[in-house]
This record gives sequence, C-alpha cells and structure tokens, in this order.
Amino acid sequence: MTNFQRSPGASAFSWGGWLVAGLALVAAAWFWTKRPRPVAAQPKMDARGVVPLPVPDPAVAPQTQGPESWEAVVRKSLPALVQIETSRGQGTGFFIAPDTLLTNVHVVSGASYVTVRFVDNSTVQASVTKSEPECDVALLKLWSPRSNQIVIPLGSAGDLQPGQEVVAIGSPHGIQNTVTRGIVSGLRRVGSVALVQTDAALNPGNSGGPLLDRGGQAVGINTLSFRQAQGINFAVAIEHAKALAEGRPQQVPHGFSAASRDASQHIPDPVAPSETEQQRIQGTQIYEARLAVIAQRASALDDYWVRFMASGFDGQVSGNFDRPWCVVWEPDRMQGNVRKEYLAAYQDILRKAEEIRGMVKFTEDAARRADVYPGVRRELRQRYRLSYPGWDK
Repeated sequence: MTNFQRSPGASAFSWGGWLVAGLALVAAAWFWTKRPRPVAAQPKMDARGVVPLPVPDPAVAPQTQGPESWEAVVRKSLPALVQIETSRGQGTGFFIAPDTLLTNVHVVSGASYVTVRFVDNSTVQASVTKSEPECDVALLKLWSPRSNQIVIPLGSAGDLQPGQEVVAIGSPHGIQNTVTRGIVSGLRRVGSVALVQTDAALNPGNSGGPLLDRGGQAVGINTLSFRQAQGINFAVAIEHAKALAEGRPQQVPHGFSAASRDASQHIPDPVAPSETEQQRIQGTQIYEARLAVIAQRASALDDYWVRFMASGFDGQVSGNFDRPWCVVWEPDRMQGNVRKEYLAAYQDILRKAEEIRGMVKFTEDAARRADVYPGVRRELRQRYRLSYPGWDK
C-alpha cells in the first residue's frame, strides 16, 4: 500500500492564502462604513416656518377629467327651461341669452306674444320676433328679462353619431322640467330641413325643448314624434336656430345629406301638428268660445247683484271675487241679513249662479277630455274673470 503525506510547503501556502483573503474583507467592510454619504436636501421654509407647496411645471399639461354625469348636465340646464303658453296651447322654450328664447313655430303659431312660465310659477311676457316655419324654429324676446338668467349653449347636430346618448327636457302635458334619455338613432333630412332622430321619449308639450348632448349643449329642438310607433322622435338640428338668430340663410348642416336620402319620404312634415295636437287646438278654441258665452251671463248677473246689494242686504261682504256674487257659496263672508222683501230676488240670484256654475263645470270637463293644457285653461279663465276656485264645490 502506498502512503500519501501532505507536503509542508503546500500547507503553509494554503493557510496564508486564507489569512490574506480574510484581512482584505475586513478592510473592505471598514472602508464601506466610513465612506462619505450625500446629505438629503432639506425643504426650505418661508418666514412663517411653513414649507410651501411645489409649483407644477407649466410645460406639463394637467390631466383632464372625464365628462360630467347626466345628473350634473340636467341640473345645470333645468334653470334655462320654461313653459310657453298661448291661447291655443302650451309647449316648451329654453334660454340662449338672458332675453332670448328658442321654441318651435307650431308652439307659438298665430301669436304675436306669449306667456313665459318659470318653474316657480312666476310669469313674464315675450314677443315672437323671428320665425322660420319651414324649419319650425321661432325666436322670442322677453319684455322683462332677468340679468342672472341661466342659458343653454348651442352645440352642433352635425357632430352627432348614431348611438350617442342624448337627453330631452320639456313640459309634456304641462308637467314642467320632465327629462327623458335616449340615443341618436340617425341624422335625417326632409327637403332643406335637418332632423335628429332619437328614441328619447317625446310627448305633447315637449315641443320647443332642447335635445342635449353630454356636454350640456343644445344639439336640437324637440319637434315631433310618430304617434303610431314608439321610440321614433325628431328634433330640428340646432344649426337652423343658429342661422335664424344670426340672420343667415338656412342650409342643411354637413353630415345630413347622405344619411337620409332613402328615409326622407317617410318622415312627416315637421311643422304639421299631430292628430292629438289638432284635437287640443280645436278643444282650446271651443273652450274659449264657451267661456265667452258664460262671461256674458256672468256680467248680466253682476249688474243684478249690484242692484240687490244696494237695497236688499243689510250688512257687508268680506273678501274679493272675480264675480262678486260668488260670495253666495261662502255664506260666512256675508256678514248681515237679506231683507224680507228681497228674499225672492236673492233666491233668483242663487238659481242663476248655480246655472253658471253648472256651465263652467261642463266646460272644464270637456276641456280636460280634449287635453287642453291646465295652464291655458287657467289663463283663459283669468281673461274672462271666471277664476273662482270653488266651481267644483
């Protein structure tokens, strides 16, 4: 067997190498801990000891926020909406300047001035200053504008895309500030009139209200819908209103010509009233004619009442009435007594008053069935001095 022995030279070299390596590591660690380190910059304070906020770099554009919610758009727009009332009907209008309103021609048809009713039920008068029947757009000027009136900016219908969301605001059936939401179904053309088709619900009374985009801009004026179908409604492109306000010639905006060539023959004339609107117009005319007849009889009873009170009643009457004899239905307001020799005359007045009340109730019921707007009925009763609130008692 062969014996192997370690050489003394090899053992010395091996232990010496390890010693040198260990000393090198110790030296490196010492130098690492003793190296100079950079001192962090301390924020500078002002004289009050407050650290000012950093100033953003103007070369870096701030991040833009996304579009506002529909709730915010509607909330900002509602103060610009009003109800337009005439003797023939009621519709909607919206402010584009503190003294200027937009609506449809068929809302103000035949009227030189209208009543503008705000949501707080206050009213002012406005004149019809410009109109374009072909486009069904009318411009109104207020007699007493409010300096702080909220307005709706005008956008562009030509920039709309099918499927884009929109909202319509109006006064359907006299219910002010009713909001409906839908999409743009298409951009249509009828002759020289550009229409925005939408499935946002429109009802009688919506006419003249704005069709708004997500930016809160008016892109159309709600004008008509198909009564035989659901979700087929139209608004006149806002470009027509801009042209009318600025005195420019009317023309079809870009983007409408090729989109509706095949559909234009199926779309009704935008200024033609629907069957329901025609019924309402006829009902309003009949209602006013009946009120005129009632007012004649009421005026005759006024004279009768004056003669009776001069000789047949001892006492006084409290309160004010459109027709003074309406007090007979509120006996607590007659503070006194009827003289015996005038009892027959007083009974005759009661009979005539009841006949007039029956005529008023019949006329009101017929007007409601004909869908005559409540605001129109109220205005006409005031005009003929038949505003007594107790007709239905």
